[in-house]
Amino acid sequence: MSRILIVGAGLTGSLCAYLLRKEVTSKLQLVVWDKARGAGGRMSTSRCPSDPKCSVDLGAQYITVTPDYAQKHKLFHNELVTKGILKPLSAVVEGMVMKDGSYNLVTPHGVSSIVKHYLSQSGADVYYERHVTQINLRDGKWEVSCKSGSPEAFDVVVLTMPVPQILQLEGDIGKLINENQRQQLETVSYSSRYALGLFYEAGTQIDIPWAAKYITDNPCIRFISIDNKKRNVESSDIGPSIVVHTSVPFGIEHLEQEKEDVQQVILKQLDAILPNLPKPKDIKCQKWRYSQVTEAFPDCPGQITLHSKPFLLCGGDGFTHSNFDGCTESALRIVETLASSLQNLR
Repeated sequence: MSRILIVGAGLTGSLCAYLLRKEVTSKLQLVVWDKARGAGGRMSTSRCPSDPKCSVDLGAQYITVTPDYAQKHKLFHNELVTKGILKPLSAVVEGMVMKDGSYNLVTPHGVSSIVKHYLSQSGADVYYERHVTQINLRDGKWEVSCKSGSPEAFDVVVLTMPVPQILQLEGDIGKLINENQRQQLETVSYSSRYALGLFYEAGTQIDIPWAAKYITDNPCIRFISIDNKKRNVESSDIGPSIVVHTSVPFGIEHLEQEKEDVQQVILKQLDAILPNLPKPKDIKCQKWRYSQVTEAFPDCPGQITLHSKPFLLCGGDGFTHSNFDGCTESALRIVETLASSLQNLR
């Protein structure tokens, strides 16, 4: 059985697996590896340690649909809305700037539910805590090694993690990236920020008139969301949750500090903005080293081919732009590139 490995269980990787399953027969084995403990990538939904029913979106907050992509990716948007994975954002978001004709969609069950849907529909074998370190070419197949466990062989490898992580991989892949590709890959850059998730006991009242707000006059905090209110799924049985995103300058300045120390700084600034917040029962601090793409791969091709026989591809928002439609575009380009060879893999 021919095997395709997708590295990265974020939106591009999961959608790529979903689209490949539509293209190929069941005789092909799709495998997804991610170094994290769960699906989502930067579309991450984190659960309260003491109450899994209470969750917060630490990464992407909602999906913005522009007029262009409303037509281009209509099937994807419609499917997710029909299945109840997405619904129109009706809550008040102060400071939001919208372009004419655009609208927003929100995930009632957390933003990672999009990724989980695509992984489930793909039928892929998904493994977490698989941190890829080396890729070597052995007897016409790719031998992929992780920090732990034995190397495994694959007929096709698709890399969807942030570009700097691709450049850090060891083995034959380093020799396969030509000088021009390497120079272009090194131009891809990302912003960095922190996200704080605050979880509260059921019945806690958070008396704030908005569901989310963009902050423009604080040196640390850029965005705050009462997450259950944003999703419009408030329940007396489940405690509310809040997510706080820092500004990019703050994230870069404190990138190498201990998360515990940064957490205290963010909490102090949050108290200055919302001094009457109740005390949370749990807090999670997430460091997004690769938050959003600030400079994409030249000409945004969606993917690049490092090797064609056998295929080794790179994709993700580093080759388009950091939103739902950018990742969708990358997944479509990956599958389009592989389509001609899939017949030979059947």
